[in-house]
Amino acid sequence: MTSLERPVPPATSQAAPARAPRPGGLAAWARRGGPSTLLIALPMILCFGLFSWFPIARAVVMSVQYTNLVAAPEFVGLENFTYVLSDPLLPVAVRNTLYFAVLALLFGYPVPLLAAVAMSEVRRARGLFAALAYLPVVVPPVVAVLLWKTFYSGADTGVFNTIAGWVGAGPFPWLQDPDWAMPSLVLEATWAAAGGTVIIYLAALTGVPPELYDAAEVDGAGIWRKIWHVTLPQLRPVLFITLILQIIGTSQVFTEPYLFTGGGPANSTTTILLMIYNYAFGGRGDYGAATALSLLLAVVLAILSAIYFRTTKRWSTT
Repeated sequence: MTSLERPVPPATSQAAPARAPRPGGLAAWARRGGPSTLLIALPMILCFGLFSWFPIARAVVMSVQYTNLVAAPEFVGLENFTYVLSDPLLPVAVRNTLYFAVLALLFGYPVPLLAAVAMSEVRRARGLFAALAYLPVVVPPVVAVLLWKTFYSGADTGVFNTIAGWVGAGPFPWLQDPDWAMPSLVLEATWAAAGGTVIIYLAALTGVPPELYDAAEVDGAGIWRKIWHVTLPQLRPVLFITLILQIIGTSQVFTEPYLFTGGGPANSTTTILLMIYNYAFGGRGDYGAATALSLLLAVVLAILSAIYFRTTKRWSTT
């Protein structure tokens, strides 16, 4: 006896009807919760628009005007940019800014990393060391600069000269000498800003898998080989971000030159931001030239940032 086979329906060439697309438009956006999302984001949008985007747009407009914010502005086109670029003090300010940035990278960039690695190896009182490292960040910048300014006294009784005298060195002129002034500013800036970066590195070190260090110890690696082959590769994305942030920050240095030396001695600490301040508030009242130089600096930093992220995109992930 044979079993009956269920007949197979003939295949049809017609495809199943496609699902109707979801209706779009304003009504669909409202049903998906668009108004509530916009309402939540509206305060942030207004804050960014008022305090970030509007000043940028206003600066672009002022850069092509001659204005002192009192009289009616006068449209001058690219005259402000020509005036700024022909200023004989601009090459000096650019050179000083680059000098500060290079010194800050040489001394200020590795110090937080070394401090964070050393703290991560401490088994006890790690929180105390982290708090002490972050303490300079809590001190107001103006207070810190004025305090260090007394330390930098060129007299034999100055704090730093007294310490140097204990080892038979000095006295040093510090802020009074063009060759010593910029390294003195970098030393204070490194002390003031390193604590925040130390905290970032300590947080990143908690994400390094402990088994990598265990494997390195099994292979007989010492502390320096573990740092080079384990710690630094694991922190590579964070290191690249902090590097570009430090480059941007050092290119906009203003507080230290303004409060320590006012750009002296002999313009040895005049930076680009100090020039911008002098254009606007140093007696000239030329806000058009100040905004023009600000835009030029912003464009240069944007180009450097784009090149940096383009060239390090693969390095930071491999």
